[in-house]
Amino acid sequence: MAQIDFVSVTIVTYNSGHFIRRCLESVLEQDHRRLEIIVIDNASTDGTSDILEQFEDRCRIYYNQENIGFAAAQNQAIARARGDWILSLNPDVLLHPDFIRQLVRAGRFDERIGTVCGKLLAMSAHFEIPDKPLVDSTGIYFNPMLRHLDRGSQEIDNGHYLQYEYVFGATAAAALYRRAMIDDVSVDGEFFDSDFFVYREDADVAWRAQLMGWNCLYVPYARGFHVRKVLP
Repeated sequence: MAQIDFVSVTIVTYNSGHFIRRCLESVLEQDHRRLEIIVIDNASTDGTSDILEQFEDRCRIYYNQENIGFAAAQNQAIARARGDWILSLNPDVLLHPDFIRQLVRAGRFDERIGTVCGKLLAMSAHFEIPDKPLVDSTGIYFNPMLRHLDRGSQEIDNGHYLQYEYVFGATAAAALYRRAMIDDVSVDGEFFDSDFFVYREDADVAWRAQLMGWNCLYVPYARGFHVRKVLP
């Protein structure tokens, strides 16, 4: 029997009380069973910690005394992670039950696949999903002005983006990173550059990964839903 890869799911919370319960429940319902969940809370003041306490028997949860930012907190989680793969996940994302399994299986196609991403669709802050939702992201790309954008963002999902294909990078809202790539592209022990307090850190990782010869694969049948508060 083939070995099942171990996945560490790393989540950073900051005043995420409205979302984090549903997010964690969607991770715990994954059909890829060999995983751990690591949550770093950045000194939330909205009751997020009260919700996290209810998951302490199923997750490893750490509390910072101040908000150190998304990138730095993700680095804390990655340093504690034991997985062959690291899934960075935003607390306002819900995953289909086969999301992680789909990504891991695709990532094993080629050892130079360092990042794997799925199709994220938009949902409202009240977890409402229309019959024809908008695309949130199918990977990231750079336009001629070197601004990074989410592929397909704000397009109506009409069943397109259905091909496995290589893309420039992945949004860290739900990106699966190979441990070997993390080790290879990290600088001074940091995978995400902590100078990016929040946002843009995933584009920086994509640049470094491309320069080091790593590929990012888009997997169309791995689906999730994302509440996006800030567009690039």
